[in-house]
Amino acid sequence: MKFPNYLGLLAAGSLALASCNKGGTPTATSPGKASSTTGIEYNTDEGMKVSDFKKIPTGPGLVYIEGGRTVLGSQEEDVTNTHDNIERTVTIASFYMDEAEVANIHWLEYLHYMRKDSSEEKYKAALPDTTVWSRDLSFNDPYVTYYLRYPGFRYFPVVGVNWLQADGFCAWRTAKVNENLAKGGSSKSSGGGLFKKKKKKGDTGTAEGGAAAANAGALADGKGGASIENGNSLPNYRLPTEAEWEYAAQALVGTQEVGNENQEEKRIYPWDGRSTRNPYGKEQGKFLANFKRGRGDYAGIAGSLNDGAMITSGVYDYAPNDYGLYNMAGNVNEWVQDVYRPLSYQDVEDLNPFRRNGVGDDASKYDKKGYQSLIDDHVRVYKGGSWRDVAYYLSPGTRRFMAEDSATSTIGFRCAMINAGTNK
Repeated sequence: MKFPNYLGLLAAGSLALASCNKGGTPTATSPGKASSTTGIEYNTDEGMKVSDFKKIPTGPGLVYIEGGRTVLGSQEEDVTNTHDNIERTVTIASFYMDEAEVANIHWLEYLHYMRKDSSEEKYKAALPDTTVWSRDLSFNDPYVTYYLRYPGFRYFPVVGVNWLQADGFCAWRTAKVNENLAKGGSSKSSGGGLFKKKKKKGDTGTAEGGAAAANAGALADGKGGASIENGNSLPNYRLPTEAEWEYAAQALVGTQEVGNENQEEKRIYPWDGRSTRNPYGKEQGKFLANFKRGRGDYAGIAGSLNDGAMITSGVYDYAPNDYGLYNMAGNVNEWVQDVYRPLSYQDVEDLNPFRRNGVGDDASKYDKKGYQSLIDDHVRVYKGGSWRDVAYYLSPGTRRFMAEDSATSTIGFRCAMINAGTNK
C-alpha cells in the first residue's frame, strides 16, 4: 500500500471514530454512526445493523425494585423447627415486580384469549381448580361457583392455580403485551388493577419454566422485526425467584438513610415493628395484613371487624410496602420459581441466588418413593402467608413447598421481569 493512500484511510477512520464520539462517549441509546472498535459505519451494506433504541417502558402492572446487598433468611423464631432458611448475605440485581397479586379479572382475560386463540384442550388446562374451596365440614360451596367469575370478586386474587398454570400465564402475558406494543398500543392503561398507572422509577430473561416464551410475543414492527437485538419487545414476564420475592417483601429500602452503606434495620414483616397492627394515626390498632388471627378467628367480631376479610380480600385492600407492593404478607401465598430444598441456603450463589431443577442435592436422597419424604424436582416454593395462615407465615423468611401441579385456595402469584440494560 502506498504511503499517501494509507494516510488517507487513516484520516477517514479517525473521522469515523470522531463522529461516533461526538458529544461524549457512546451509549446504548446513542451508539454513534460508526463502530468505536473498527470505525466501520453502522447500517451500511458492510456495517452491522444497529437499531434505534429508546429505554423500554415499564411493563404493565410492574413497579421497579432497586436491588442491592441484603441478608436473606428468617427473622422470626423458627417455630416449625425446619432450619431451612438460615441467614446469609447476598446481592439481588434490580428488577421489576407486579404491584399486586394477579386477580380474577386478569385470569378471566387469559381464559378469554386462550379460548379465542388456542385449542379447547389448552383452554381447559388453563382453568383454575375452583373446587379448592370445597371442604367436607365447611359450607364454602358458593365460592366454588362464584369466586372466579362473579364481578364482585374481580379484584380478588386468583386461586386454585398451580405452579405450571402460573408459569403458563407468564408466557401468555409476555406474548400479549408485546403483541399490543407491536400494534402501537401502550404499555400502560388508564384503568385500575394490573394496568394501574404508576410513576416510573427505573428502566425496564426468564429463569426456568417460562424459557419457551423467550420471544413468544415478538412481532414485526416494520423496521426489521422484533428481536432481542432490536430491543423492540419487552423482556419476559416470569415468576420471581425466591430471593427476589423475599428481598422485595422486606423492602428495607424504606429504612435506609441516604449515604449510609450499613443496613442497620431489619424487619420481621414487610413493615416496621414487631406487631401485625398499625401503631399510628386513625388506623391505629388495625391489622396490616389479611391473615388468621387465632383459632376460629379470621376477621374479628361484627361491629368491629378488624382485618375485615373472612377469606381473601381485594389485591389493593392493604397499604403497600416501601417498594409499592401490595399484600406481600397475607391474603394469599405466592408461587416463586425455585424448586424446594431444605438446605438451599448452603448451596447458594451470593449474586441472584436461585435453586433450579437438577443442580446439586439430588432428589434421590429424599426417598419419596418410600414415603419418607415429599421432596423431588417437582415441588416448588411458595411464600408470604395467606388468609388462612397465622402471623408466623407473614414473615418474608418463612418458606413452604407444594407439588407444582397442585393448587389450593390459599396460593396465588404475581409476575416479575428483568431490569434489562441497567443497574439502576
